[in-house]
Amino acid sequence: MSRAARLGAFIIASLAILSIGVFIIGSKQYLFSSTYQLKARFDNVVGLDAGGDVRVGGVHSGTVRTIVLPHKPGEKVIVVMDLDNATHEIIKQDSVASIETEGLLGNQYLAISFGSAGKADVWDGDLIASRPPLEMADLLNKMSGIMDSSQQAIQNATRATANLASISAKIDGGQGTAGALINDKQLYTNLEQTTDAMHTTMVQAQAGVTDFKENMEALKHNFLLRGYFKNRGYDDSADLAKDEIERLPSGTPIKKFTYAAKQLFDKQDSAKLKNQKSLNDGGEFLAGNQFGFAVVVASAGMEGDTQKDLVLTQSRAMVIREYLVENFGFDDSQLKTLGMGKQAGASSDAGWGTVEILIYPAGTEIPANKQTQAGAASSKTTPEQPVQASATATSKSQ
Repeated sequence: MSRAARLGAFIIASLAILSIGVFIIGSKQYLFSSTYQLKARFDNVVGLDAGGDVRVGGVHSGTVRTIVLPHKPGEKVIVVMDLDNATHEIIKQDSVASIETEGLLGNQYLAISFGSAGKADVWDGDLIASRPPLEMADLLNKMSGIMDSSQQAIQNATRATANLASISAKIDGGQGTAGALINDKQLYTNLEQTTDAMHTTMVQAQAGVTDFKENMEALKHNFLLRGYFKNRGYDDSADLAKDEIERLPSGTPIKKFTYAAKQLFDKQDSAKLKNQKSLNDGGEFLAGNQFGFAVVVASAGMEGDTQKDLVLTQSRAMVIREYLVENFGFDDSQLKTLGMGKQAGASSDAGWGTVEILIYPAGTEIPANKQTQAGAASSKTTPEQPVQASATATSKSQ
């Protein structure tokens, strides 16, 4: 081949290589395809350069056209990017641009997230949201802090292990109470015997209390002493709180019957009815009318012992309830009791007190039962033992 032919072949090959290079570079820079521009603002582009990759969903889909510095402090850096028109279908107005790094020490590139379905499309020149880049220096500082904390935790664990080893050695050597219990069998035996003796004593004491309660119950029903208790209206303490509510409801009663205690009971300190027919007007109303629920409220005057007056008013309310239930036809679950004890406004008739029957309309919320509340509190400690009131009243008039 002549020299001129070789020169021509070299020139043609060089032009072909140059054309292929231009085509590859132009294709990568989207010089020969239809594109559109988007913008994003950043405080710091952390090494991103013009011509860098723009990736959508991890796929190369554009290039960084230019990076515009702010004109004054406080403004942000503007990154202008060229994107392939095909990305219009997945980049929306809520897409977010972020600067990412290939690996730990790789080049920076711009990543754009997919938009949400139903959001508006972006247009040429639109500004999309951005996320601050993660700087490697900050990441290293955080890792250094974590390593320092981990080292401190390891040191603390080492000291704790050493302390446990020291304590175990002392116990094994018989030092201290725990060491003596483990190594001295006689001391352990004595302690076990003492514990058994204490348990036996507690069982005997509990049995003594039970016997005492049974004896007192027997005394109340004894022929000679039965009249003493009945004269005061007390018999079975379990009945006092059976139908008693903890408070009055917040609503207004539709009907109220008020009686002087002196009119109903035979003695000032007694719960025995002497003129129960005075209660008939209240009973007839309960039997002949629709209502939500009713409360028998008993109050005492300001004189006398506070605890005794509380039990007395509870007994009087229970006695009146039983009379109304036995003599008038209505749902007995609708009638509740409430012993108020001493009340300043109930000192009529020389301190005898008063009795009220308060009747509430349907829909009024019934307050919680006292016995239910006491049982719930007791179940947290000794669920087998029901809570009882301190005294009660007989429901039959003598």
